[in-house]
Amino acid sequence: MSDHELWMTKALALAKQAGAQGEVPVGAILVKDDRVIGCGFNQSIENHDPTAHAEIIALREAGQTIENYRLVDSTLYVTLEPCAMCAMAMVHARIKTVVFATREPRTGAGGSLHQLLSHQGHNHQIEVIEGVLQKQSSDLLTEFFKMRRRK
Repeated sequence: MSDHELWMTKALALAKQAGAQGEVPVGAILVKDDRVIGCGFNQSIENHDPTAHAEIIALREAGQTIENYRLVDSTLYVTLEPCAMCAMAMVHARIKTVVFATREPRTGAGGSLHQLLSHQGHNHQIEVIEGVLQKQSSDLLTEFFKMRRRK
């Protein structure tokens, strides 16, 4: 198992935790120097907060962990392609790399709908790696929404 797969497996465990709480199953882990500095899962419904995406929660925790809002040389692993809000927060935080599992064609800002992460117009570009454990993430999301439609 590659390092990317190892960290994405941990992000998927967080996504499952979100799904068990009735949230869209997305998990994120921020890693620097081979250690977790922040993690999160979707909590928008529970917290009544439209910004409580997995990525934002992980970024906030990481900032507190390293006591800096600049998260340089870090890698964010997330189970679903980031939206525009999350992508721009990552750009501002100076994340080095974003690894995501599956694309989000409706709101994805890592290449599906928009390319905000590595846009040349920004003062910081983020390396994007996609498709790590794509099937597992996609299956988790598909099953979640199937169950939701049944209710």
